[in-house]
Amino acid sequence: MNFSEEYIDEPEEKQELYEHHKILVDKGQGMLRIDKFLMYKIVNISRTKIQNACDTESVIVNGKPVKSNYKVKPYDEISVVFPDPPKITDNLPEDIPLNIVYEDQDILIINKEAGLVVHPAYGNYTGTLINALLFHFENLPLNNGQESRPGLIHRIDKDTSGLMIIAKTEFAMTFLSKQFFDHTISRKYYALVWGDMKEETGTISGYIGRSLKDRKVMQIFKEPEHGKWAVTHWKVLERFYFATLVECELETGRTHQIRASMQHIGHPIFADSTYGGMRIVKGMGLPKFEHFAENCLTAMQRQSLHAKTLGFIHPTTREFMLFDSELATDLANVLNKFRNFSETYRK
Repeated sequence: MNFSEEYIDEPEEKQELYEHHKILVDKGQGMLRIDKFLMYKIVNISRTKIQNACDTESVIVNGKPVKSNYKVKPYDEISVVFPDPPKITDNLPEDIPLNIVYEDQDILIINKEAGLVVHPAYGNYTGTLINALLFHFENLPLNNGQESRPGLIHRIDKDTSGLMIIAKTEFAMTFLSKQFFDHTISRKYYALVWGDMKEETGTISGYIGRSLKDRKVMQIFKEPEHGKWAVTHWKVLERFYFATLVECELETGRTHQIRASMQHIGHPIFADSTYGGMRIVKGMGLPKFEHFAENCLTAMQRQSLHAKTLGFIHPTTREFMLFDSELATDLANVLNKFRNFSETYRK
């Protein structure tokens, strides 16, 4: 059973290619096709796999993709890159505090802090949630046998705060993964978005995939060949004239689904540097608004998104459980700033 798309579509923050191999060609190297050259340099790799990598522009020489017949030259810098991070098997336990909301013999519910990477990946080998789980718990089940993902069924982005569920047994892993696969898990997020939403409720749907212009970001497409079906329901919770607090309920779970969806309808999440959330919405000539907005962006050093509630059927009791969480302090503070400013605007 596959787990949530939020987890499958690596990584948490950067949607980009990951360097698996980097080779600097010796000064005495003779002219040689790159597919043959890499066969000698990379252990247990076939020429066919190298040629396929070249066809998908995954072999980069001096910053540019090359074909398999490219002739390597002295001092060439070669990178072999792929969408997934290099496999990491040596996860080490680290004494990192966890905010545990609930725990029993089957599951663990945590309120993840913003800034905590969920699992080790290229550029983040330590200091992750997985490192913390390995310190606090023993014998966590492996999802699909992957040693780098003990206990994980889903994830939330590094700079998104809020609730996550961890499986403590093999049965819990399978039972909960099925709920994610069937989209029967209830998940609601709070998001502060730019602009005044015209309607009180709405649904954003489309096919979400990597942007054709920038692989680091996700984009909503009309046609299925560019992505996977995604549905986000939203409703207004509070209006601040220049920004709106909305509740987003996921019907599907795709990477950066809420962030890309809100940008798609012209209301990017406040302070989301990846999806247009750092651009200040004009304050309709209101004095001091731009200065106020800049102060709020400085106070909010990440996207204003929090996984507020999480509901599911318990693997043993078969009872529906629903958890709610307090907003992270930085988001709560910024919301209060907007409340106070909008009150001044009303006057």
